[in-house]
Amino acid sequence: MNSINFFEKKFIRASKLFPQIILKKDNTIKNVKTLNTAAKNDLTFFDSIKYKDLAKKTKSNYCLTNKNLAKFLPSHTEKIIVKNVLYELAKIINKIYLKADIDYPDTTLKNPNNNTHSFVKFCNNVLIGKNVKIGKKSIIGSNTVIEQNVIIGKNCIIGSNANIKNTIIGDNVVIQDGCKLGQKGFGFIPLPKKNLKFPHIGKVIIENDVEIASGCTIDRGSVDDTIIGKNTYLDNQVHVAHNVQIGSDCMIAGQVGFAGSTKVGNKVSIGGQAGISGHLKIGNNVKIGGGSGVVKDVDDNQIVMGYPAVPLKDFLNYSKK
Repeated sequence: MNSINFFEKKFIRASKLFPQIILKKDNTIKNVKTLNTAAKNDLTFFDSIKYKDLAKKTKSNYCLTNKNLAKFLPSHTEKIIVKNVLYELAKIINKIYLKADIDYPDTTLKNPNNNTHSFVKFCNNVLIGKNVKIGKKSIIGSNTVIEQNVIIGKNCIIGSNANIKNTIIGDNVVIQDGCKLGQKGFGFIPLPKKNLKFPHIGKVIIENDVEIASGCTIDRGSVDDTIIGKNTYLDNQVHVAHNVQIGSDCMIAGQVGFAGSTKVGNKVSIGGQAGISGHLKIGNNVKIGGGSGVVKDVDDNQIVMGYPAVPLKDFLNYSKK
């Protein structure tokens, strides 16, 4: 189920994507994936030394990278050397995945068909797109829009005025009023005349028994998926950016913001209005104080607070000075 494609795409041979390079293999590129999820005929990318260990193990035959990082890739991987990895990646994704750089309105939206969803309760003015699947005993609130190909599990409660697209939702999930799930994240390549929008081809995955309170925004992944782990609760007005992965049994208080591609472990508690920078790793059983700014990785079992966030003992000692 997690392999569902929300975006129209076309297969292109590697030689057509990279005509300026003499390739040892000329296979058809089937997908664009991250280093650790790419299969042999997927295109991947390697733009930061931080992902060196993943690069060494990638299965992909084709990788966009720069000349300084190419040496870390396996011998079976064709090194596509470019100056700006993300710029070239955005251009290629636009060639393979059609209309992934803008969220166009879903023109397939209609009133739900009671015969198709006979065990689902719909309130007033609900609209759903084609191929939407909703499990038994779920309830959908008034004025909610569920766009094409979305999957919602059993016994779910979706509040009023929600908008859900490019999303897979498990069983026993509660999504309260006014939530926005699966829209394009904030990503572009700055250019002098017209910025290049970075296409978003990932999705949102909400696992079982999650609760998402009112007014939350969860962006779909750019290349990877955005994931909320089972039995995790988000308070009101939490923003989860593209590619963020939050583990199981976490408690995220109101107005917390996660920047893109950060990974959060299991049983993590985060106080209100904390900000988590991008591309970080937050360990298991971590506690982050309200209003903190986390700008570097946090190991398992740590309690941190402040801006920048430091171990609680250091924060308290500094406060006494």
